[in-house]
Amino acid sequence: MAHAPCKGLLALVSCLIPVCFAFSSASAAEPEKGTFSFILENDFFYENDRGYTNGLQFRWTSSPQTEGWPVRMAQWLPFFSSTGEIRKSYALGQNMYTPSDLESDVPSAEDRPYAGWLYGAVALIADGEHYLDQLQLQVGVVGPASFAEQAQKLIHRWTDSGEPQGWRSQLRNEPGVVLTYQRSWKAYRSDTILGGLGFDVTPHFGAALGNVFTYANTGATLRVGWNLSNDYGAPRIQPSMPGSGFFKRREGIGLYYFAGVEGRAVARNIFLDGNTWQDSARTDKVPLVGDLQMGMVLTLGTARLTYTHVLRTKEFKHQQEDDRFGSVSLSVRF
Repeated sequence: MAHAPCKGLLALVSCLIPVCFAFSSASAAEPEKGTFSFILENDFFYENDRGYTNGLQFRWTSSPQTEGWPVRMAQWLPFFSSTGEIRKSYALGQNMYTPSDLESDVPSAEDRPYAGWLYGAVALIADGEHYLDQLQLQVGVVGPASFAEQAQKLIHRWTDSGEPQGWRSQLRNEPGVVLTYQRSWKAYRSDTILGGLGFDVTPHFGAALGNVFTYANTGATLRVGWNLSNDYGAPRIQPSMPGSGFFKRREGIGLYYFAGVEGRAVARNIFLDGNTWQDSARTDKVPLVGDLQMGMVLTLGTARLTYTHVLRTKEFKHQQEDDRFGSVSLSVRF
């Protein structure tokens, strides 16, 4: 997946921008039905093909709910505010992880193992005046049943890349569960200046618990731009800085740039620690991991297009260099 990254990025963005314009003329008076998001994360943007090499997710986030299980659950959870707009979200996704040497039949014991993660997710979201609570449950499978091997080999055939040789050593099949909570809040939001230019600062903290990931995280994001929408940034695939699968429609074009930083204290990462109940490939993980991200968000009516560059510090002991990958997302309100 490492061929002509800049051309690939330009081709992808050139395909998505017309979609934004197609939805940009929708009336602001139309009631919101929900938001569909497509997220692609891949290292081909930076001529890499290793580590967290691909993530794909389709997500549906509802309009504000006034009754049903989301409202009842938000009222029941002691750490989850029931005020503000309550939403629910459903997602389907797949992640894949590979060592740095794709030509070896037997990957080095000092490198990370081949692994895939196929999952479905349901989330509860509370959007208050100055905060965002997100509680998500992911349920899926790690191992051959994730179809990560077939997906990567198919993409390599399409792109005329060399076929990865070591998938026979991937992690074994294991059901996976991850429960994640994130809280973000607007610590500061400026008045608009210089012809509509504004900025805000959004700290966050959270935690994940499960046999796939267990960690605690905290960080902050700075956004600077014009016609700044009242949302929480670009949606991402976890583990990552939190964004929002929904956004508030604004008249005209909205454009902003953002930069964020996050630290994670990692107790469990199955893609490095190996299978929970079976012998499998594994490597020595680093317990403290940091992400630095920056990017751009373009909002046109009921469509939002984002690009994020992510720099991730080393996740395991013998990792040669930090990971770099890009994230592209398109969200459309209906």
